[in-house]
Amino acid sequence: MTRRLPPLTAVRAFEAAARHGNFTRAAAELGMTQAAVSYQIKMLEDRLGQALFVRRPREVSLTATGRRIAPQVREAFDALDAAFADVRRVDDSVLSITAIPTLAATWLVARLWRFQVAHPQIAVRLDPSRQMVELDDGAYDVALRSGHAGDWPGLACHELLPVHFTPMCSPCFLERHGPFREPSDLRRVPLMTHSDPWWPIWFDAAGVTGVDLSTKPDLAFGGQNLDAAAAIDGQGAALLTPALFRRDLERGRLIQLFDVVAGTGRSYWLVYPAARARVPKIRQFRDWLLAEMAEDGVSAG
Repeated sequence: MTRRLPPLTAVRAFEAAARHGNFTRAAAELGMTQAAVSYQIKMLEDRLGQALFVRRPREVSLTATGRRIAPQVREAFDALDAAFADVRRVDDSVLSITAIPTLAATWLVARLWRFQVAHPQIAVRLDPSRQMVELDDGAYDVALRSGHAGDWPGLACHELLPVHFTPMCSPCFLERHGPFREPSDLRRVPLMTHSDPWWPIWFDAAGVTGVDLSTKPDLAFGGQNLDAAAAIDGQGAALLTPALFRRDLERGRLIQLFDVVAGTGRSYWLVYPAARARVPKIRQFRDWLLAEMAEDGVSAG
């Protein structure tokens, strides 16, 4: 259905002038000049073919037509204001996060309660996913991703921590298959997701060349969080990011086998649409997340 409505700017000028009974006060409310308000109302009158105000040297008053439509126009604007206010309340009250599963499961989930204690008015919806979803459609407010600087043009990006990795295993696995005196000793034991390109990178950083893992049975789980669970269960050694598994290391569930730590230049990032940087819930989550990273001693900065 095509609506034959007059310009909204002109209707807003009429509503404000009718409410204030004064063009100057209406102009101040709308951030317009008095002449601009007068022009918009004159344009509306020309469109309707009827005068809406009686103009006198120092005052204006509504005509019969103006008095008839003013309450309906005011009600319409009140309804619009209520509708958009409801949207704002819903939008401000829920923070939607899409995050790669590794970072969500190993680091974020254990700390999100602190954000909600600090901001009880904000509900959090977390979706662990490898899918690179668009953030412009409003389905998600922020994303936690892995990549390089410049990978997401148009988004505000904050580097959280570099993606470093080193072999870890459980105490029972070490007892059963160890000791591992040299990095090359790992070639003889089960390795989690050995087809991952991280393994050759780490062996190269450790000075072990000519490593061929293609003949080993491959236990591939598709993420550090699952690799870590299998390693803790004693199924093999896994390449993991020390900063994300600090608690497991401190509590003895995992053991870092060597001091050699490798990387690919990738980092974990917080990203969101640059145009929404001042939205309170996004700003509050960003500030909280960066502070948590810094306090944990794992931030990129």
